[in-house]
Amino acid sequence: MRVAEETEFDVLLTTDKNLVYQQNLSKRKIAIVVLGRNRWSLIQRMLPEIAAAISAVKPGSYTLVEIREQ
Repeated sequence: MRVAEETEFDVLLTTDKNLVYQQNLSKRKIAIVVLGRNRWSLIQRMLPEIAAAISAVKPGSYTLVEIREQ
């Protein structure tokens, strides 16, 4: 995450739900958006919601986007 911040990334998009427990985000510049599932066929249908979540993040925040089956 340090390297991502140093290269001026604003958001980390991941499916690792445990990341929030592994990192202290309070002093981070980067925001984390976590996708609830990692199947592309499910994620693809949720792209507008994912884009909205990414647009709304604040530095040091954690956002979980639940990916629905249907």
